[in-house]
Amino acid sequence: MHKPGYRLALFATLLALLVVMLGAYTRLSHAGLGCPDWPGCYGFIGVPMSEQSQALAEARFPEAPLEVAKGWAEMVHRYFAGSLGLVILALAVQALRQRGTPGQPLKLPLLLLGLVTLQAAFGMWTVTLKLWPQVVTAHLLGGFATLSLLFLLTLRLSGAAAPLPRLPVALRGLAALALALLIGQIALGGWVSSNYAAVACVDLPTCHGQWWPAMDFANGFHLTQHIGPNYLGGQLDSDARTAIHMSHRLGALLVTGVLLLLAWRLRAAGLPRLAALLVLALGVQVGLGISNVLLHLPLAVAVAHNAGGALLLLCLVLINQRLHLAVMAWAGALHTQRDAQSGNSRLHVLPSE
Repeated sequence: MHKPGYRLALFATLLALLVVMLGAYTRLSHAGLGCPDWPGCYGFIGVPMSEQSQALAEARFPEAPLEVAKGWAEMVHRYFAGSLGLVILALAVQALRQRGTPGQPLKLPLLLLGLVTLQAAFGMWTVTLKLWPQVVTAHLLGGFATLSLLFLLTLRLSGAAAPLPRLPVALRGLAALALALLIGQIALGGWVSSNYAAVACVDLPTCHGQWWPAMDFANGFHLTQHIGPNYLGGQLDSDARTAIHMSHRLGALLVTGVLLLLAWRLRAAGLPRLAALLVLALGVQVGLGISNVLLHLPLAVAVAHNAGGALLLLCLVLINQRLHLAVMAWAGALHTQRDAQSGNSRLHVLPSE
């Protein structure tokens, strides 16, 4: 039976997925500075459309000519992100009201409220710091974290507790490792996107016709880049972008191998549906990644690749949550059995009258 707040959490999860996709569209269509100010757009609550308002916008920001399509891409993303913040606030208020209910999560909704507040700050810094790659990547990771935690909250509020077979403890460790590696790969993908390195290599499986092309890892992963220039379009040279791109490719190979191993172990442990779901999500994501290179980063495929990464992440959150419940259930059953055996032993040693 669903717990209070389940439907709202499910709605928030779907809304967060939409926000992640809108953020990817905004970033990949080069509309991250479609509005040079925050939270408004050229000093207006929406994109200025009349001739008078557009003339005023040009006067306010002469260094940032208005492009209406990019402005709306940015503002639509902000509207939906703001709506998500309000929904998460409602979840936190509901959790506080229901805090006395057994099994009702409280810390997770409050954590989400803090995270979405931080996300708003990163959204502002993305604009005010002119797409500084560190902030853009952190903002992307914050969006994925918000989505993942909302999905976890939805799972906890769903009340679903299907019985699971006894599972090896090592399987839970492998699932946790897979989740950590995927998060690292998503971070690399964000770094690729924020430094405009997605088309640094346009051939597969080689790059520039070489298995190990010229690369500048020092500048490619120079995390203390100075703040100041406009990073729209990127500031790195070709070798630095190639290093970022190739790192993402190598990370993809590592993550793919670990996820396939996890899927095999899940199937062997009697969880074929979870294994099939993982392989399907992985296959789609790998296919989209390859298409991005061979088709030279078409916008629709690039946005779908971001959505695929999000869905693969949710798949691993589901797997880790199910394995956690299974281990906890078996640990509880073992504890109960030991208590029963201990009680029987005490009965046997009672002195006779």
